[in-house]
Amino acid sequence: TGKRKAGQIIQPKVKRGKLSTAQVKRGILSNLPPEVAARGEAPQPSMDRRDGAGNRGRSYARGNARGRGWRGRCEDRGRPSTQPPPSTASAAAVIPSDAPPVVGTCPDMCPATERAQRERLRDLAVFERVCSDPMRTSRSLAVKKFCRTISSTGIQASDIRPLPVLRETMDYLWHLLNSSEYPFEIVHDFIFDRTRSVRQDLSIQNLVNDQAIGIYEDVIKFHILSHQRLARSCQDSDASSLCYLNTEQMMKCLLSLFDMYHTIHKINSQSNKEAEYYSFFVLLHMGCKIPKMANSLSFWYSQLPASIVRSKEMIFARTILRCYHLGNFKRFFCMIADEATELQLCLVEPFLNEVSPEESLFFPICIDFWARFIYAAFISNF
Repeated sequence: TGKRKAGQIIQPKVKRGKLSTAQVKRGILSNLPPEVAARGEAPQPSMDRRDGAGNRGRSYARGNARGRGWRGRCEDRGRPSTQPPPSTASAAAVIPSDAPPVVGTCPDMCPATERAQRERLRDLAVFERVCSDPMRTSRSLAVKKFCRTISSTGIQASDIRPLPVLRETMDYLWHLLNSSEYPFEIVHDFIFDRTRSVRQDLSIQNLVNDQAIGIYEDVIKFHILSHQRLARSCQDSDASSLCYLNTEQMMKCLLSLFDMYHTIHKINSQSNKEAEYYSFFVLLHMGCKIPKMANSLSFWYSQLPASIVRSKEMIFARTILRCYHLGNFKRFFCMIADEATELQLCLVEPFLNEVSPEESLFFPICIDFWARFIYAAFISNF
């Protein structure tokens, strides 16, 4: 009562009134939660948007999940939400670390269900087609594709290949690497995807033993050979992107392989190729196009076993890297000619193109070495 003074704002009172039976029958409470509708109470929204209790009415009107869930995350901005929104909960399911490993039972390089689906969708690579028919494949041609997201509840043992089948698959992919019927970029793209699928099946089954390590070492060999071949055609933008992705996967494979080495050390087992594969990680730090992590290498060296650090492969890699950064290219080329292994040579070759013309005067020192390790002769060993 009384007149309102100038500038004075009268706040409306918040009321909770009883609704009549007729209003309930007309469906006014159809958007309210059942427990609220049963009481016949309808909360009235407050005019103050900062009042959480008043906003609860709007949340109910929009739906309980949408109103409370999303509004709660806005109010708690900067703090991790205790429960993710339902729309993102299954975007990229991750297999729980404490879940028992799956034991694969798939007898073929590609599960029968995937073969049938890809035949129906015409999703067959040129290497998988029977008589070049995009709708026909066979057990001896189809190879399981890499899947980016796998639900932990959707894994079937019949879709996972056991270790002997994975070894057979890797041998088949090595055979395709010699193919001259198609450009190397097409061959690389197919093997690149299928080796990721091989690694995925190994990871799902949590396989860490000498056979699994051998498969990982072969996958890295493929990436090293591709590193050499793709670098020769890096003038093309597509080849340049393939070279980058190949190097990225090679680094991931190496880090996974080092974890496997560490695991088998606990049971007094060791691969006779460890020193060479550790040296690959060092050599990949050479060159401006490769992500540089030189600052972390000193700490990384300190974590390695003394036998690895003192091995001739690691001493070679560390010396080559030091000479490259210091510009001592005479010793750089001489060491490559005298000490590099076949795979180390394939890994280093792309970086030789980055040497300036003045520095490349030392390159003739390596002519005899290059002649002994031409690519075709190296490939024939597999």
